Amino acid sequence: MDIIILAILIATGTFMLNAKEQRKRIALLGKHLANYQIEKLMEALTDGYLRALGESTDERRSQIWSLLSTTESQLSEQFSRFAADFAKVDEAHARVSRLSVPIPFADKLLPVMTFDVRRALTIHARGIAHVVQNTSHLSPKDRAYMMTAELFLMQHTCHWYCKSKTVASARMLARHQTPHEQLVASVSAETRNAYVTLINGG
Repeated sequence: MDIIILAILIATGTFMLNAKEQRKRIALLGKHLANYQIEKLMEALTDGYLRALGESTDERRSQIWSLLSTTESQLSEQFSRFAADFAKVDEAHARVSRLSVPIPFADKLLPVMTFDVRRALTIHARGIAHVVQNTSHLSPKDRAYMMTAELFLMQHTCHWYCKSKTVASARMLARHQTPHEQLVASVSAETRNAYVTLINGG
């Protein structure tokens, strides 16, 4: 019975410490995001992509693609500024555990099992800009698909930073029916290589 009580106390303490740490991370990320309209622009862009892909005529699709180009540029510019702003955060507040489940003080106890979210956000900013500039000369449909993957992977990173990789992946499946592995496979090669190297400890 004493072992059960001890296990309950440890589990409760771990939960409370994790919750406290997660609240701090959410507040920090939210404080920086509040200066931008990134979420609003993301929603407008992804909705616009779906609308364009649902049109029956090439002329109407072209009109929507043209209108969305402004939103893409605004989103890229704002996210680049956000990444540069968040890069000023102290490293102690920017480490993300690569463990599947959250463990209190993992960034301090197991620093080798962490990565720097500031570097991840910079990778995402470059990836978004890369798609906007369309240096790979993709078709509008393929650009929309790749941009959506870039945005969702960035969103996954933010959830991972605030909670854990497991929670972030579960949210991505629940909201967008897309596994983390598919997102990684769907972004540009530049984003994928830099991202995989980072989260694997490189």
